[in-house]
Amino acid sequence: MLISKPSLIAVFDMNNIYVVYSDEFEKNDYENSPAAMKGRMSGIIELVKTQTDYCIVQPPNIDDAEILNVHFPEYVEKIKSNNTLFSIAKLSAASAIKASDLAMDGVPAFSCARPPGHHASRGDSWGYCYFCNIAIALKRLRKQGRINSAFVLDFDAHTGDGTIDCLSDWKEVKILNPMADDAQKYLKTIDEFTETLSNIDIVAVSAGFDSYLLDVGKKLSTFDFYLIGRKMKELAKKLSKGRRFAALEGGYYLPDLPKNVLAFCDGFKN
Repeated sequence: MLISKPSLIAVFDMNNIYVVYSDEFEKNDYENSPAAMKGRMSGIIELVKTQTDYCIVQPPNIDDAEILNVHFPEYVEKIKSNNTLFSIAKLSAASAIKASDLAMDGVPAFSCARPPGHHASRGDSWGYCYFCNIAIALKRLRKQGRINSAFVLDFDAHTGDGTIDCLSDWKEVKILNPMADDAQKYLKTIDEFTETLSNIDIVAVSAGFDSYLLDVGKKLSTFDFYLIGRKMKELAKKLSKGRRFAALEGGYYLPDLPKNVLAFCDGFKN
């Protein structure tokens, strides 16, 4: 189902998962990098559109203040010097914000956006990231008084150092970047960590599919992504009234990226 205007959503179908996406993520030629490859976004969305229990919604317009709630003003001004880059990076942050708002209504949501964000710290960035989308979404919810705590799982092949930095002043946030030699130990690490959690208001996932067997991480299978999605669904239902959202980070093996995203989302949805 394609819903072009989020304001038209009056009643959510709790059996669906909502994918936040804009055609700008595919059209905007903001840089030459693996994260900005042509077809990376459209391949995912084409598969999503074949699913009857997936709904696509548009990201909203947001004020710069949402970004400045996380990033230093001088850093934001640096990104602003490239208007094309700033426009798409801001839209990616807006996509994560929309996903988090849906999550607060108990609706599982996935932000299918670029550029990614988990390597963007408060005043610097690398790894094709510019604004820390997950941190921006979570800090907005806290500023609004809607949450006091959160759990962030980052299953990207690379540690989300930017997310760690941006949320370092918020002690009620727990972050896990699993490290293990193989998929079985990796999944066990997630289980062992989440068993220690309590008092979590929302579950957020930095979904990096470059941890795939045929991508740079060379570790997780398509079914492993499904299992991770299901684990996060079960955790959210146990601790945070079902509130959960995810945002796309890495994932560069384009032939299988769409099915890997779908596998995660299938586990993540109700």
